[in-house]
Amino acid sequence: MKGPLFYSKILLFGEYGIIKDSKGLSIPYNFYNGALKVSVDLSAEAKKSNESLQRFSIYLAELEASQPELVTFDLEKLNKDVAGGMYFDSSIPQGYGVGSSGALVAAIYDKYATNKITVLENLTRDKLLKLKKIFGEMESFFHGKSSGLDPLNSYLSLPILINSKDNIEPTGIPSQTIDGKGAVFLLDSGTTGETAPMVQIFMENMKQEGFRNMLKDQFIKQTDACVDDFLKGDVKSLFGNLKNLSNTVLNNFKPMIPAQFHKLWKQGIDTNDYYLKLCGSGGGGYILGFTQDIEKARKALAGHKLEVVYNF
Repeated sequence: MKGPLFYSKILLFGEYGIIKDSKGLSIPYNFYNGALKVSVDLSAEAKKSNESLQRFSIYLAELEASQPELVTFDLEKLNKDVAGGMYFDSSIPQGYGVGSSGALVAAIYDKYATNKITVLENLTRDKLLKLKKIFGEMESFFHGKSSGLDPLNSYLSLPILINSKDNIEPTGIPSQTIDGKGAVFLLDSGTTGETAPMVQIFMENMKQEGFRNMLKDQFIKQTDACVDDFLKGDVKSLFGNLKNLSNTVLNNFKPMIPAQFHKLWKQGIDTNDYYLKLCGSGGGGYILGFTQDIEKARKALAGHKLEVVYNF
C-alpha cells in the first residue's frame, strides 16, 4: 500500500494574527510531502511514526464518540492497517512550521473518514468551514489547539485566503515570474521549534492591554495590508508593509525569534536587503524572508541556508 502524496504548506501571512481574526494567506509547498505506507520491516523512524499512529487512532475513536455528527472513521480498517505496520513516510521536517502534522491529518482523513467531503465536489463555504473544523479537532492531538488550516491546505493543495475565522476561500495567487529578482524564501534556523510553548507565550502576552493594542493597531493591520498587496501583486506597497510588519515582530515577538537571528532580523530592516518574519509559530524551524533582490539577500545572509519558494 502507498497512499497519495500530501504536501507541506507555508503560511505566508497570518501567524498568531489569525487567532485574533486577522487575514491570512496559506500556500501549498510541493518541495516536501508525505504519504501513508505499510511495511512489515519498519526502520526506527517508521516505527516511531507507527507508534504515534497507534495513539492517534485511539484519539480519533474518542473524537468520533464525542462528536459523531462532525466526523466518523472506518476505525476497524485504520486499526488493522496500523497493526499491519502503517506509518507516514514524510520528507516534511518536523517542528519547522511547514505543516508536518497537517499533511498526516489530511492523509488519514482522506483514507479513513466515512462520508468525507472530497476535493472534487463543489466546495461551498460551509463545506470548507466544516473541513477546517474537522481538521482542527484532528490536529489538536499533535499540538494542543489547532486552527485546522494546515491540514486543509494539504488536503486541497490550493492557496487559501483567510478573511476571518468564519470566512475562508480557495484563492489564486499571482503567477510566479521565474526569472524575477524578487523572492519569498525560507531561512533555516538550524533548530526545531515547538508550537505549544510558543502559543502559550502568546496567550500569556495577550493578558496585557499594551500587547493587545499593538496586535490590533499594528500587527493585524500590517498583516491584512500584506495579504491584500500580495494578492494584487502590488510589490512596492507590499515591501513597505512588510518592513513595518518585520519591525513589529522584532519588537513584540522576541521570544519566538531564535536569539542568534535578532541581529540578522534588524540588519534586514536597516539595509532593506530583505525582511524576515515568522514562519508558523516560530521558536526555531524556518524563518520566512522576502526580498526584492534575491542575490543581494543571499550575499547578506551568506553562511545560511536559503530556499526560494516563490519568485516575483
